[in-house]
Amino acid sequence: MLVLLPPSETKSDGGRGGPLDLAALSLPALNPVRAQLLDAVEKLAADPAAAAAVLGLGKSAEAEIARNAALRTSPTRPALERYTGVLYDALDARSFTRAQKAKALHRLAVGSALFGVVRAGDPIPAYRLSGGTRLPGLPTLPALWKDALTPALLAEAAGGLVVDLRSGSYQALGPVPGAVTATVLTEQPDGSRTVVSHFNKHHKGLLARALVLTRADPSDVRGVGRIAAKAGLRVEIASPTELLVLT
Repeated sequence: MLVLLPPSETKSDGGRGGPLDLAALSLPALNPVRAQLLDAVEKLAADPAAAAAVLGLGKSAEAEIARNAALRTSPTRPALERYTGVLYDALDARSFTRAQKAKALHRLAVGSALFGVVRAGDPIPAYRLSGGTRLPGLPTLPALWKDALTPALLAEAAGGLVVDLRSGSYQALGPVPGAVTATVLTEQPDGSRTVVSHFNKHHKGLLARALVLTRADPSDVRGVGRIAAKAGLRVEIASPTELLVLT
């Protein structure tokens, strides 16, 4: 089973690893596009005003642009430690035992506008690039990634189940046919259901945690649903590839 997580805009600083080495990352077939995007992001960072506009940055512009300017020289840390925020708080990887962490490194990967997808243990620097960004002089990110990312993900999954928890803009970079997705809905007193961003991220983090900790190796949406329910989540099966998580 391969569980694909969305990235986060917020990322931890620093790290104990050396500078970025593309050869140290998983899914090496993605390295040509990774290198192209690294060059473009670093070039953009040389013009802070343009970078702030393209990346949609506000008060945090200076720090974020400085991160992008140092992509190839700043320290790295494992992706599972680099990404932060609501989903990663719910995943709570810091509480994993050694055996659970090993399982997380085997099962988890993270979508990325800059790297396509990285495995949980891949050493990466802090950066700022969103799935909807259009870099000057380049095609859209879905156009750049479309021919490389889907085949690489299918090869990485090796015929096993893919649970795709990425948001829509990151799924668009490299769709995985047949993957199980999860939609988080908040149920109102009148029975209506709506999507709420905060609960979406939190419950996807809880689902990802359950999929790491389980001893089961599900082969379909029903298996994923059983794991989620056992972890205390309220779920419904909407289709052969969609699980509803209700809050």
